[in-house]
Amino acid sequence: MENLAAGTPVDFSLVALFMRASLTVQITMIVLVLASFWSWAVIIQKIITFTAARRDTAKFERAFWSGSPLDDVYDHMSGRAKSAAERVFGAGMLEWRRSQKDDGGIIPNAQQRIDRAMNVAIGRESDRLHRGLPLLATVGSTAPFVGLFGTVWGIKTAFEGIALSQNTSLAVVAPGIAEALLATALGLLAAIPAVIAYNKLSSDADRISGGYEAFADEFSTILSRQLEDD
Repeated sequence: MENLAAGTPVDFSLVALFMRASLTVQITMIVLVLASFWSWAVIIQKIITFTAARRDTAKFERAFWSGSPLDDVYDHMSGRAKSAAERVFGAGMLEWRRSQKDDGGIIPNAQQRIDRAMNVAIGRESDRLHRGLPLLATVGSTAPFVGLFGTVWGIKTAFEGIALSQNTSLAVVAPGIAEALLATALGLLAAIPAVIAYNKLSSDADRISGGYEAFADEFSTILSRQLEDD
């Protein structure tokens, strides 16, 4: 740590604090800043993804409940399903068509296979929605401790400098403590948005997945009526 003459102005800007910190603390700060940027990239990407998922689902459900025959809806989107709801619907319709015999009858246990196909599709879409969220949980839970490590290391270095200089005046102690505390501040800066975003986005992902499951149940009910009529 630098020996500071009495009355010498000290630069406490973030850049100056970073440059005066030890190499270990600097690396810790860089890791926390990168984690924060990475978290915000995931947050922004998930907000865009969830917004598009809600919009596409609403658009598909309008077409589904428009009164058009289900075969027409499926043929219109077949091979180019754009939304998760379309892929769930497509999985059910594909299995429905595979369950039909050449004579117009339905093979046994068709309903179970259709439900299973839609559940598999819902599982894949749910995995897509939750992808990246564990990163936010990891950053939210570990960043404060990483920052605390940087602070402890910085304070250790500051006290070593004090011992070597044999000067305990506030002008000597304050810069080293400020540099060390910056690591904790960066840890909290990375962790707080990550925790808030993880809780919100996880809830949104579960809600969207629940919408897919509700649609699959309604669609399965429609198909079960047709199976009973047959």
